[in-house]
Amino acid sequence: MSYNTPAETAALAVESGASKAALPAGRALVGAFLAGAYIAFGGLLAIVASAGLKPETWGGLTTVVTGLVFSLGLILVIVGGAELLTGNMMLVPLAVLRRRTSVAQLGVNWALLTVGNLVGSLFVAYLLADKTGVIGSAASKAGTPAAANFARLSSITIGKALTESDQQVFLRAMGCNWLVCAAVWLALSARDIGGKILAIVFPITAFVALGFDHVVANMFFLPLAMFQHVPGVTIGHVVSNLVVAFVGNAVGAVLFVAVAYWYLYLKPVAGSGPGSESEPRAGQRVAG
Repeated sequence: MSYNTPAETAALAVESGASKAALPAGRALVGAFLAGAYIAFGGLLAIVASAGLKPETWGGLTTVVTGLVFSLGLILVIVGGAELLTGNMMLVPLAVLRRRTSVAQLGVNWALLTVGNLVGSLFVAYLLADKTGVIGSAASKAGTPAAANFARLSSITIGKALTESDQQVFLRAMGCNWLVCAAVWLALSARDIGGKILAIVFPITAFVALGFDHVVANMFFLPLAMFQHVPGVTIGHVVSNLVVAFVGNAVGAVLFVAVAYWYLYLKPVAGSGPGSESEPRAGQRVAG
C-alpha cells in the first residue's frame, strides 16, 4: 500500500507528538526558529507572487495564488524537518490523550515553539523582507514591483490588524488550524515526498484563500507591516491578533483534529468480555 491508513496515521501522529514533546529545549528552539523562518519565506513569496493581481480583475484567484505559493512554508517544515507550533497543537495533544506525554510537557513544548517561531518569523521579516527592500515602501515609485509588493502587504495586514474583530480572528484561526492540521495529518499518511507535498498544498491553499488566520504566518505579516510603516498597524494590533489567533488555532487543532481522530482511531473500545477493553490496532478502524 502506498499510503498509511487513518488508523496507522493516528499511531504515527502519537509517536511524532511524543517525540516532539520530549525534545530538549535547545533542539526545540532551533527547530522552531527554522519553522518560523520557513513560514515567513512562504509569506514573503505569497506577497510577491500575488502583488499586482487586482481583485477586480482576478477575483478569488488572487487569494488562490497567494495560498498556493504560501504552501512552500509547510512543505519546508514537513519535508525539511522543523518544529511548527500549529502542527504541534495537534500532535502533542494526541500523545497526551494516549498518555505518552504529560500536559506539563505540552505546555513547555508550546511555549518553546512560540518563542522560536516568533524569532524565526521576525528574522525573515526584518532582515530579508524589510532591510533588503524586497517589499518596497510607501515611497516606492508607482507602477514598480516594489510599489505593488507594498500595496499587497498593506491589503493583507490592514485586514488582519484593523478590519477583523476579535471574534472573527478567533473563528478564522480555528478554521485555519483545522485545515493546517489536516494537511499535517495527510502528509503523515503519505509515504513519499511527492505525496506529502500534494497532501499539503490543497488544505494550505484553502485556508489562505478563505482568509483564515494562522498565528505563525501573522508573526511574519504583522510585524513586517510595522517595519514598513503600513498606516494604522500598531504593536497593540499585532499583540491582540497574535493572542487571539493563538487561542483559535489551539482550539481548532485540539478539538477538531486531535480529539476527533483520537476518538475515531485511538480511543480504547469495549471488548467482547464484560468490562474488558481492547486497544485499537494499526490499520483497523475501531470507531465511527
